[in-house]
Order: sequence, then C-alpha cells, then structure tokens
Amino acid sequence: MAVSKTYSAETIAEAAQLGLRLFGENRVQEFAAKATDAASLRTRCNADDLRVHLIGHLQSNKSARAAELFDAVDSVDSVRLAERLDEAAGKLDKRLPILIEVKISNEETKSGVEPESVEAARLLERLPDLANLEMRGLMTIAPWGVAPEVTRACFRSLREYRDRWAAAHTRLGFDVLSMGMSGDFALAIEEGATRVRIGTALFGKRAPWTGEEQ
Repeated sequence: MAVSKTYSAETIAEAAQLGLRLFGENRVQEFAAKATDAASLRTRCNADDLRVHLIGHLQSNKSARAAELFDAVDSVDSVRLAERLDEAAGKLDKRLPILIEVKISNEETKSGVEPESVEAARLLERLPDLANLEMRGLMTIAPWGVAPEVTRACFRSLREYRDRWAAAHTRLGFDVLSMGMSGDFALAIEEGATRVRIGTALFGKRAPWTGEEQ
C-alpha cells in the first residue's frame, strides 16, 4: 500500500502510472479535497483497479462520509464505529471491506482496540451480523523509536492474535495482516505481514497536515 496522505492527487496519478494500485489515506477531509471519491480518482488516473483505503483514526460521526469516499476502512476499533459504517454502507448499497485496528503498543497516541479488552471481544462477536461490512483482517502500528526486537514483538503479537481469533471466529475473514511502514516493513514481512504501508520511502518526506483533524 502506497500511503499518499498529504500528497496531491497529481502525485497519486503519477504513482498509478508507474503501476501502484493500492493507496492509503489518513483523513476524510483531506482525501475529499483531492477527489470527489475513489471512483472519480480512478477515472482521473485512468486506472479502473485503483483502490483507496482509509487507514487513519475515524470518528464515528464521520463514518457515513468515509463509507462514501473510500473503497475500504482499515481502522475499525469499536462496535459503535462498525455499526455506523454498516448502516452507511447499507444506504449506499455497498459492501465495505474493513480491518480491525489493534493497539499492541502502550503509546497513548496510538489508536486501536486493545486485544484483551471487552470491546475487542464484543467487536469480534458483532461483526458477523453486520451484513454490509466485509471483515478482511487486522492492522497495527508499531511503537516509534524502539529497539528492533520490540518492533518485532509487536508484529509477532498481532500475528498470534490473528491466528487465535481466526480459529475462534470462523465466520470472519483474517487474510490481511497489515503491519509495517517505511522504517520497519522488513521486520513486518518476516513476522507474516501480507500488506505493508509505505509512504516516505516512496514519496519522500511529507509536509505536516495543516487542516482540520479527523
């Protein structure tokens, strides 16, 4: 996945011309400013198979707009958000792929559902009944500035939760394990990542987002 947050639609189009087809965006408002929706961006890039996923934290009050804009939401972290997305996708007559974002790191700034929490258990039990969502797997972000063995342990932990939950919740899909970014993707691959999220290594150092937060 090419993480195109803070980069222009022109940059995405250039990347699409080079063969990239899966892009990640962090904010509803920012992506909306780039394109009316993912379909319009596909037309602009002349790439029918181009897909754009929301990978940043999503407030439940913006779930309707997110379901409209994106091809998938990779950061579901609560039952409330899942239910809101399911309702929004139903109104759009759309089956929306999702990932559960799992908070493995202890960093307060990290989003995601804590894996041993009651909320995680409720979410896994609730998702099979949300007919407009398609559960695909899990996502996490490793802690910043830690030793490689700590990063590796984070990725290994997500894989172990995936294996455990897949065995216990057979009605859900767990094919996708999204973990690893520009600085740690090699470790993530070694620990079983099926999707890595690369931004800086592809596009260079990005300018900070100056708009409204998600």
